[in-house]
Amino acid sequence: MLVGGEWLAGSEQMPVLNPANEQVIANVPIASESDVEHALQQAVAAQRTWSRQTGVERGNVLRRWARLVDLRKEHLAHILSQEQGKPLSEAIGEIEFGRSWIDYYAEFDRRIEGDILSPDMPNEQMWIVPQPVGVVVGIIPWNYPSALMARKVAPALITGNAIVLKPHEDTPLSALEMAKLAEEAGVPPGILSVVTGPGATVGEALVRNPIPRLITFTGSAKTGKHIMRTAADTVKTVSLEMGGKAPFVVMDDADIDKAVTAAISSRFINCGQVCICNERTYIHKRIADQFLSRFLHEVRKLKLGNPLDEGTQLGPKVNRMELEKVERYVEDARKNGAEVITGGKRPSGGEFSHGYWYEPTVVTRVRQDMRIMQEEVFGPVIPIMEFSDFEEGIKLANDSAFGLAAYVFTNDMNHVLRAIRDIECGELYINRGMGESIHGFHSGWKQSGVGGDDGKYGLDHYLQRKTVYIRYQS
Repeated sequence: MLVGGEWLAGSEQMPVLNPANEQVIANVPIASESDVEHALQQAVAAQRTWSRQTGVERGNVLRRWARLVDLRKEHLAHILSQEQGKPLSEAIGEIEFGRSWIDYYAEFDRRIEGDILSPDMPNEQMWIVPQPVGVVVGIIPWNYPSALMARKVAPALITGNAIVLKPHEDTPLSALEMAKLAEEAGVPPGILSVVTGPGATVGEALVRNPIPRLITFTGSAKTGKHIMRTAADTVKTVSLEMGGKAPFVVMDDADIDKAVTAAISSRFINCGQVCICNERTYIHKRIADQFLSRFLHEVRKLKLGNPLDEGTQLGPKVNRMELEKVERYVEDARKNGAEVITGGKRPSGGEFSHGYWYEPTVVTRVRQDMRIMQEEVFGPVIPIMEFSDFEEGIKLANDSAFGLAAYVFTNDMNHVLRAIRDIECGELYINRGMGESIHGFHSGWKQSGVGGDDGKYGLDHYLQRKTVYIRYQS
């Protein structure tokens, strides 16, 4: 692991498993509390010099990093696919998406701006000056371990901060490989550390430590709430993206084929392990039979298999605990009257005799109060429910503790505008499938989080602002 400019083996190690076959592909250190403290102290020592470089100098380092990521993307994608389980084609896409964040934030080398305001007093100037927060802690999940590393690190660096990153214990290799390239690009020692180990110990030590002034986190609502409570003791800023339960609403005037295509990709990409995935599908009753027939046809064509094989569309779940969680949701729905019309079990035999596999699954006859409709499944399982009119569709969409993303398919402009006004979410997709842009703003409403990532608004929490009053002689 990279701690304050040094690559350390640590006194204890933990295995990293390939979720497709459960084989150990690497061993990485378990950071101690002293490792965490050292990384944070080195970040403090290095940050001031880094912040005093010009934006252009920092931006040039990011540009070199982006070029190295692009040159090594095949290598990075193979590591990512083996530790996380996503198909290689998706892994390459993730590397490219992550690199685009680095490139994008490099462009802010001349764009971080303050204000000059009209003063209340004569012979004064009044300025608002943006400055880095200092030391940042980034904590990322296992579903996009390379792209999310770039998503947290690039904005921290361009704004003049140092960052200590903790990747998820199941997928630390991608972040470590990205850190090697950042070093090669010229990120100074101490400005970027990557500490590995369990969240319960390493993550806890990072959040409790008084040094960091910002915690930027992507992960579960349970962990995010704990971080918020813990960070309050030292009054840290927190930016929390805590998952979702995205509704996918299809009106009776929608293009059914396009809606089906989007519903498939928005549910089953990355084995359904995406916070903005289509987690619950609502179909207008007039088109429900047509939609379901075409949807099932496409689901049954999905190819489940070795992530490194060409043509594979669905890999395994990331670990056994996640696999068993998905099974529990499906079984709970079945016991409460839902019908599993395809999938609903682990595949068996051959390459599926080891690993964390689950078939693409469609569940009907669900009720809104079922756990499968209210809690994040985060797997290749989609419950489908009918509704009667637009008002009911919006009401069902909003009937959730979460508010990260939502989807609406309709060709009625009144419905489009009402959906924009009324759906409670931070990210709304109309007549298209999932996939945010790097210059948008990825933020959650309700229990999906506070703060956010991406674009110019995603820089806000990496900066603090100082108001300056300057008296001069006339």
